[in-house]
Amino acid sequence: MRRMFRVAGCLAASWSLVGCYTLQPTGGAVPQLGEEIAFDVNDVGRAALGGSMGPEIGQIEGKLLQKDTTQYVVSVSTVRFLRGGEQPWSGETVKIKPEYVTTTYAKHFSQGRTIALSAVGVGALAFLVTRSLIGSGATEPKTPTDTASASISPRP
Repeated sequence: MRRMFRVAGCLAASWSLVGCYTLQPTGGAVPQLGEEIAFDVNDVGRAALGGSMGPEIGQIEGKLLQKDTTQYVVSVSTVRFLRGGEQPWSGETVKIKPEYVTTTYAKHFSQGRTIALSAVGVGALAFLVTRSLIGSGATEPKTPTDTASASISPRP
């Protein structure tokens, strides 16, 4: 039983570290260096970046490493495709010209989504604990039957 509560406590602690983030349009403001950003790529950008990133790029997400008037340098974490799906990247740097971009997004913490996700997690955890669905791993040992004390009835 103690193990079950220990597991439940660890799950609750790890669940409290979860946070939800959303991409919000910057509204023309230039993102700051080190900020998590995303760019919607236009047709010109798809044609220019298609050789290195694939022709179906819809959005590039990552950390802004450098910026000037001619290009952004991004450490890419995710590429999303036009027809759905996404591909994780491991921080490769890509140079993106401003004329390749239709919309710029910045990643922001979403307090409402985080609270909702945490409430669902706490509810699910409470359900599991109260229903004993998380096993403790301990079982009661079975006692062997005492064969010596068993009575043998004589045959008639």
